Amino acid sequence: METCAGLRVGNALLLCQLALPAEAALSEMDYLDSLPVVLSASRLSQPVNEAPAAVTVIDQDMIRASGFRDIPDLLRLVPGFSVAYTRNNTWGVGYHGVVDAFSRRFQVLVDGRSIYSAAFGAVQWQELPLSVDDIERIEVVRGPNAATFGANAFLAVINIITKEAVQVPGTFASVQYGEHGMSGLSVRHGGGTGDLNYRLTLSAQNRDRFDNDPFAGSPLRLFEETRTYLLNGRADYRVSASDEVSAQFGLAVGDWQAGYLHPSEPFAPLEPRQQDVNNAYVQFKFRRVLSVDEEWSLQFYHSRHENDAPSSLDGFGLTIIGDQDAMQTRTSLELQANTRLAPTLRMAWGAELRRETVKSPLYFDTDDTLQGVQGRVNANLEWRIRPNLLLQGGAMLEHHYYSGFDVSPRIAMNYDFAPGHTLRLNVSQAYRTPTFLEQDGQYIYRHTDGSSFFVFALTPNDLRSERIRSHEIGYVGHYRPWQLQVDAKLFHDKVDDHIGSTTVAGVIQPQNSGGLALRGGDLQVTWQPTQAFRLTAQYARVFISTSPGIDLVDSQVKRSVPRESSSMLARYDLGHGWTASAGVYHSGRMYWLNGGESTPAFTRVDARLARRWVWLGREVEAAVVGQNLGDDYSEFRQENIFSRRVYGSLGFSW
Repeated sequence: METCAGLRVGNALLLCQLALPAEAALSEMDYLDSLPVVLSASRLSQPVNEAPAAVTVIDQDMIRASGFRDIPDLLRLVPGFSVAYTRNNTWGVGYHGVVDAFSRRFQVLVDGRSIYSAAFGAVQWQELPLSVDDIERIEVVRGPNAATFGANAFLAVINIITKEAVQVPGTFASVQYGEHGMSGLSVRHGGGTGDLNYRLTLSAQNRDRFDNDPFAGSPLRLFEETRTYLLNGRADYRVSASDEVSAQFGLAVGDWQAGYLHPSEPFAPLEPRQQDVNNAYVQFKFRRVLSVDEEWSLQFYHSRHENDAPSSLDGFGLTIIGDQDAMQTRTSLELQANTRLAPTLRMAWGAELRRETVKSPLYFDTDDTLQGVQGRVNANLEWRIRPNLLLQGGAMLEHHYYSGFDVSPRIAMNYDFAPGHTLRLNVSQAYRTPTFLEQDGQYIYRHTDGSSFFVFALTPNDLRSERIRSHEIGYVGHYRPWQLQVDAKLFHDKVDDHIGSTTVAGVIQPQNSGGLALRGGDLQVTWQPTQAFRLTAQYARVFISTSPGIDLVDSQVKRSVPRESSSMLARYDLGHGWTASAGVYHSGRMYWLNGGESTPAFTRVDARLARRWVWLGREVEAAVVGQNLGDDYSEFRQENIFSRRVYGSLGFSW
């Protein structure tokens, strides 16, 4: 049985039936032909037209049709997102502007486990112990969602949901090979006995982002070749008719060449040419389902990320140490419960206790481990006032080790003004807490005798959390005769206490620099007139205005978003096992903050042609993917040239 956001279709259908008036009860075929059901907006299972915020769902069909093999690329399918590969094996991802190399203003989760780095305000996309082939779906909440996921669910939430063990019985193997050093191998096996099901995945991925010298006439170059290996597993055991225990683990190790040498950066020789990364986690969850409306779960996970990047430089008679080593950990215990308080009233509530640590002598100028503990409680209520009117409210109360107590409330109203047409009004508040580096960073290069050689950055230790107040008008329409779904929103967001940076006597210093306002609109359209053809299209238009304080510190913030961006993905089943798909991705001119540059507008065209057949009892799929079939374009920096590239893949299932 297929799953939807972690719920089986039958249970999700029953939830929808109970939430609607009796005369509007749906059959299973109606449900499968209707709007997607999501969990990420409020932790309550809801069709997207009843969610308190705009949600985009990237399903397996879209993932396969796109031809993308790196997770950040998939976010090009979401209106308002900007995506670029930066350097040092990192990705810059942003939503509605203020984008930089660290993806620091939204929350990212994998099966409820946060992968946002509290140390550096980054997401280590490239070293996740996760294969694209194991993703069931990605739910993206387009807007602040701190009422559900707390601090750092600031501009958006990305919730990656992986396949349950029961969904992938048998063995699957896939190999990819192509230009620009792209190659990969993935093997997954799933099995089970009785009430126990399991899956195990092993994957190896190679990349070389830049194969040409970007500096004409210079021996200097970018070092970007990577080899990353991952192993992850999941086991689900049904203890009884109501109880289930699941366990997951993952390990990713990388042998990376990474460094940037440029004449304008005098201390670039200290950048490491080699990085060894190690990312591991364990996760356990107990879930008790008493009825469709009554369930609770207890989840524990521990994650550990280590980066070993040695570097040194002999000069002035002494050795300068520039090791960019860092170790981060997170330990979390979370309780979540859903209940129906009355026939027209549902509630989701929960609590979490989390401990985070980081150790990095270079970035914090100490051998000590920095640590912090935060606690949070939250609740979301859904009240069906009338069959066509839904009122929702929620809030998160949390205590953070830097910012103290914060409250992130939200109130939303969903009104069905006609069958299949919903208007949504949403007002919310969210916070982004300072990272360890922003609050306690002391980025100092020292000689081996301990004396200071160069002070790169110092922090003031008194930063306030960024705060956003968001106002949104949304519309979700389902035009059944045309098999057309429309999701649109207009927004106006105001950010206070924006954390920027200034340079004093050559030393970078973070500071709260004022406010900014973001306004504009998103549009998402899905059209599937036949089973064979599907088209999704996205468009966003965003404007940023700033206060004078930001202009003095981050003068390029207003340019940190393309005025217009759009994407389109079409898939067509040609018959006899053949499938063709094409994607078009457009971004206007923009400026990437924090180490990036101004990049011109570009339009990128990708295409994929695949065929499936059965050979010796095994299902086989062969595909060829062409990326950027048009002109070369720059991303993040002018010298980061993304040129045409082609790769092939071959997969077996048995």
